[in-house]
Amino acid sequence: MFIIKHKDTETMARTGTLRLPHGEVSTPVFMPVGTNATVKALTNDDLYEIDFEIILANTYHLYLRPGMDVIKTTGSLHDFSGWRRNYLTDSGGFQIFSLSSLRKISNEGVKFRSHIDGGEHLLSPEKVVDIQTILNSDIQMQLDVCTSYGTTYKKALEALYTNDKWLSRSKQRWLEKQSEGYLGQLFAIVQGNFYKDLRERSAQSVIDADTPGIAIGGLSVGEPPELFSEYMSFTSELLPYNKPRYVMGIGTPDYILLAIENGIDMFDCVLPTRLARNGQALTSRGPLALKKQNYTFDTQAIDSECSCKVCAKYSRAYMRHLFKSQEILFSMLVSYHNLYFLNNLIKNARKAIETGQFTKYKQEFLKKYYGG
Repeated sequence: MFIIKHKDTETMARTGTLRLPHGEVSTPVFMPVGTNATVKALTNDDLYEIDFEIILANTYHLYLRPGMDVIKTTGSLHDFSGWRRNYLTDSGGFQIFSLSSLRKISNEGVKFRSHIDGGEHLLSPEKVVDIQTILNSDIQMQLDVCTSYGTTYKKALEALYTNDKWLSRSKQRWLEKQSEGYLGQLFAIVQGNFYKDLRERSAQSVIDADTPGIAIGGLSVGEPPELFSEYMSFTSELLPYNKPRYVMGIGTPDYILLAIENGIDMFDCVLPTRLARNGQALTSRGPLALKKQNYTFDTQAIDSECSCKVCAKYSRAYMRHLFKSQEILFSMLVSYHNLYFLNNLIKNARKAIETGQFTKYKQEFLKKYYGG
């Protein structure tokens, strides 16, 4: 169930509550990516401490390793990983899409070779629902075909035909699992590449399917920022107001705030932890490359405006030392900080929406972020 609580007076931004089997989720919400049932360099206790209510795991990766037989023995993905709050699981469609020459798409499903051992597998829409039911995902995604920026109209249309058929089959299997007692929600995915008539057609198919939530796919796949903005706005306006909306794969503050402005409720990305592993911290005055030499003697916190425990205890000089020494602690601390930073951004955005100040908040945040 999704309840909209506040609507911004100037934009499409809104706050809400998403009720899921493992607790309520306040929206807008950023979901850290835990591909293999772990957010890299962080413990579950870290995530609880930052106050995340939902994280993402990946069906494709978990299906290949450790495999469903292993997870079944513990009861669910929650039991296997020890994460007691909500999981959203991606269908694996994007990961299979990235295999390019190692996959073959048909009406039946997608046949691909494992990136681990080269073994051949077939994932059908029904099998993907079955896998996510075994995982006991609180939100599961339909299997879809993701196309890259620059895909021809003909290829995008072919992908859309396949998506429509797969959505129908996914929903049918999900309803069967619901009748057996499965409580997780199914989200359909709007595709259509960068062709507005195909986006409209895909949105209508998704609306007709009437799943509990809707994701906007096929964005942030290499297109220019202005095209991302145009198609996110265009697609979001096609969707029903009363359902949660999820844009897949965005994690920079500018994209997140733009998404919120357009009425998007959910987003995820590997970026915060990936940046951390590569020596970069997110701050109120823009990204900070801690590996640079000019921080060798810098005794300031990573971000003087951040209230996380990392900024309270450690200096930029120490963080640079850890990075240059290739200490694992660097990734742990900066990953914590980056996720805290994004979660705090979302919390402040919620407050701004509740007080009718979202546009002002967005403008002031981005002015400082890019001006710093």
